[in-house]
Amino acid sequence: MNPYTVLVVDDEKEIRDAIEIYLKNDGIKVIKANDGIEAIEKLHEHDIHLIVLDIMMPRLDGIAATMKIREEKNIPIIILSAKSEETDKILGLQIGADDYVTKPFHPLELIARVKSQLRRYVTLGTYEGAEKVIHLNGLSLHESAKQVTLHGEVVKLTPIEYKIVELLMKNAGRVFSIHEIYERVWKEPGYNAENTVAVHIRKIREKIEIDPKNPRYVKVVWGIGYKMEK
Repeated sequence: MNPYTVLVVDDEKEIRDAIEIYLKNDGIKVIKANDGIEAIEKLHEHDIHLIVLDIMMPRLDGIAATMKIREEKNIPIIILSAKSEETDKILGLQIGADDYVTKPFHPLELIARVKSQLRRYVTLGTYEGAEKVIHLNGLSLHESAKQVTLHGEVVKLTPIEYKIVELLMKNAGRVFSIHEIYERVWKEPGYNAENTVAVHIRKIREKIEIDPKNPRYVKVVWGIGYKMEK
């Protein structure tokens, strides 16, 4: 049995059903959605490995949906576009789609592209089953690569900064005292930790916050320490 699940998003039921038949014949599990809003809901409910996404849809179109998905996930996205949507197709690739298929398409061509993207996804190690990735409102921690990305862009952190972010992201919602952060990250007693930790927190905020003075991610809990919201 193929271990992958593909999310098929199209407002035309006939197209969704046809794609489902061919993917299922190849052993791929299929989840279907009618538009971009439903697609994002399904993405949060299921372990999805690839998305086939139509451009022209009601409520939330494929372009807007791609932008929204890329805030949280780096899974492959194949967009479906009519020939008249050439500009939208290019825009879709620019904002994060991985491939495109032009309507009308031969089902076997689409299946071949799906398989190609899945292979590339797993081979490059970006598959979250191969590498644990923690997501937090557009901020992602890639454990195997020891890397943090913000809306898909790599954040250049020092090893110490990475360890602090890793500690807070893995324990989102929990407040850590300055001394606890120091002892966990530096691996030594935090007798004089205040200035050292504060300086590193400030540098982290400068790199990941739009407004470091009004942080979205690394929050201070006065008199106690720091945390990241769930």
